[in-house]
Amino acid sequence: MSATDAAATPPIRPAEVALLASVFVVAACGLLYELAAGALASYLLGDSILQFSTIIGSYLFAMGIGSYLSRFFDRQLVAHFLRIELLVGLIGGLMPALLFSLQTLSAHSFRFALYSMVLLIGTLVGLEIPLVMRILKRHFSERYALKDLVSQVLTFDYLGALAVAIAFPLLLVPHLGLVRTGAVFGLLNVGVAAWAMWLFRRELRRLSAHVIACLAVVAALLAALAGADRISTWAEDRFYGDRILYSETSAYQRVVVTTSRVGVRLFLNGNLQFHSRDEYRYHEALVHPAMAAHGAPKRVLVLGGGDGMAVREVLKYESVEEVTLVELDPHMTRLFAEQPLLRQLNADALRSPKLRIVNGDAFAWLEQNPGSFDVIVVDFPDPTNFSIGKLYTTSFYSLIDAHLSASGYAVMQTTSPLIARQSYWTVATTIEATGLQTTPYHAHVPSFGEWGFILASRRPFRVPTQLPPGLRFLTLAGLPAMLQFPPDMARVPAEVNRLSNQVLVQTFEQEWGRVHE
Repeated sequence: MSATDAAATPPIRPAEVALLASVFVVAACGLLYELAAGALASYLLGDSILQFSTIIGSYLFAMGIGSYLSRFFDRQLVAHFLRIELLVGLIGGLMPALLFSLQTLSAHSFRFALYSMVLLIGTLVGLEIPLVMRILKRHFSERYALKDLVSQVLTFDYLGALAVAIAFPLLLVPHLGLVRTGAVFGLLNVGVAAWAMWLFRRELRRLSAHVIACLAVVAALLAALAGADRISTWAEDRFYGDRILYSETSAYQRVVVTTSRVGVRLFLNGNLQFHSRDEYRYHEALVHPAMAAHGAPKRVLVLGGGDGMAVREVLKYESVEEVTLVELDPHMTRLFAEQPLLRQLNADALRSPKLRIVNGDAFAWLEQNPGSFDVIVVDFPDPTNFSIGKLYTTSFYSLIDAHLSASGYAVMQTTSPLIARQSYWTVATTIEATGLQTTPYHAHVPSFGEWGFILASRRPFRVPTQLPPGLRFLTLAGLPAMLQFPPDMARVPAEVNRLSNQVLVQTFEQEWGRVHE
């Protein structure tokens, strides 16, 4: 570059750097509020594709409205930008705390509050970037052509979104939780406002009013940050109705364990997984028909079931030499291996010398690890989204088939054949599409109602003639009745669930959605 060119290029000013850095922060905060709203909707309304889809769509729509409205801001752009930043920081930063506090409302009232906040925050976020671009253009017109300005701003905008998209599931939610994460990013928005206020202090007519507003928002967000645990505990105590024994947000789910005089309950993303007063019905029905039918299983694989209850039932067979438990969430296996009350529930199954615990994705583990098993117990959550739905596809059941010994049995928990009849028989049809024979059966679990299971094998299922001693629910005399389906649960035609279509997720959402209406 010649001396003449260097002299012609204006030096980079601190205000310019500050505004471009602000774009990065603004984009990161904007995406975080969107992700937080989607996560909260999944936790509190049910983990489903519908929640994230509608939240993201509504948020982007509101951003479009905000971008359109920015054309009506002609004067005092810096003052408008400051006010918008403070509002985004206040509403977005407090949104997780507010929504946790409102979770005891009816589903319709909660949705109204949720989408009202999403639309308001989205509109405000949509105003931010156009105003920043106009401020940059007005103050640094000698440095930027329009194409360069758009390029610079959008580059920092997308980089900020990328940063928070990676940090949200891996760092922020697991270590800070949603309430603290919201408050921290609200403070970042306020930081951008404070920085801009200092840089453009000579342009502001009411500097003292902006300072007071900034301090008030900081105080509110610091209060939310300091009281995050109390807010979460108070809200969850009201929502679950029992004392919260343990609550934590992992990288994969919200784990809550409650206790009361009638027992202990486990919730994942707000969905009940077991109640200690009747979990034995579920786990005995899940494990023993396959184990007892085999006769003398030695190697057993349990997929899911990080609470250790299924492993507890497996270990009742003296023939078992080795159990492999593959559970995605290490929080689950650690909690149920260390917490005294929960260890008592699973009879210290997760500390058995026969057990090997693998924390990883079951699909990937089956693809990467050879070997066969006499019995495979599949105890996954219901197919509420595509990431879980892949564990109910022909691709997954083909992997099960590849790891099943010639005389082995696999068993899957398979939702309610009464409430989600189409979903239940979709799973049966999908398993059969891989060449395995199926034996559907069901049991009544009071906490869930009528619940379904499906046995899969290469040989016909024969009702066992012997069960381990000490079972509280399952009996040899009662087994044949579990194989019979009354007309309202009888088989219906169903489509095969494949990775390419994931029809089960859609069917499941429709059937269970009717229950929650």
